[in-house]
Amino acid sequence: MSAATRSATRSAGASGAEASDAGARNVGATTRGASRSRRAPDKLCVEAVALARDALTEVTGPEAVGDWIEAVADGDRVVTHHFESREPGYRGWRWAVTVARASRAKHVTVDESVLLPGPEALMAPEWVPWNERLRPGDLGPGDLLPTDAEDLRLEPGFSGEDEEPEELATPAEPPVRGGIAPVAEELGMARPRVLSRFGLHAAADRWEEEYGPKAPMAQSAPANCVSCGFLVPMAGSLRQAFGVCANEFGPADGHVVSLAYGCGGHSEAAVMPRPPQPPPPVLDETRADFGPSGDEHADPSTDTRPGEVG
Repeated sequence: MSAATRSATRSAGASGAEASDAGARNVGATTRGASRSRRAPDKLCVEAVALARDALTEVTGPEAVGDWIEAVADGDRVVTHHFESREPGYRGWRWAVTVARASRAKHVTVDESVLLPGPEALMAPEWVPWNERLRPGDLGPGDLLPTDAEDLRLEPGFSGEDEEPEELATPAEPPVRGGIAPVAEELGMARPRVLSRFGLHAAADRWEEEYGPKAPMAQSAPANCVSCGFLVPMAGSLRQAFGVCANEFGPADGHVVSLAYGCGGHSEAAVMPRPPQPPPPVLDETRADFGPSGDEHADPSTDTRPGEVG
């Protein structure tokens, strides 16, 4: 082997050794970084169970603190101790006391204490806004139910603000015999807001749920409400499908019913047939039947009948 070849071989070997050393250093650095990310809880903070309990009992009293459960590392030299809670009404909750230690310090101090729910804690249900909790029938005497300005069930009615006053009318225009206001009042539109199409459909679906054609009473009814004399018609577009029952003996008296609903109290229901009566007895007054007498040897020829001479 020539001198040049030996020199190149030594150079390659040195380069490979350096690369191996660099790789080993990188692996070591990675291992140390992984170990730092999975660092165990601080020993002094973990051992400060008595300190955490004493700090907690000063606030809650010893009867509210139960057994120690666990210690959880929250960061560098920061540990939270969990204790069982014996507070009435807080079943499954935990007292959490966080302790910490400064860098290179030997003393552990208490940061805070708080009551937290545990895995099996008894907790209140999720809060729901009042307008979502409200159900039909919840409104009582004296209660006020505000309606949202953007309620989809309502739409603007005719308030008369857009109508031009008579004194501001142009003289060249012919006199107006009638205005929009009387017509709107007659149609029931002279209100700030009226039912929208969505509100009409929602009301119709709600009314048909109880007094509609699918109700058990309607399935066995002899006829529908559309032909019943106790039906009071409604005004507006809903009169095409609904009315009000006025039969005091019906199950829907005073309620809005579908025209396809029905019950046994229909005004034209078939009259129940009367029970059959036995015919009057027929009496034969021309002759009389006598029962056997006490004389077993009586002569039948001596028997006389009414109207006969013996």
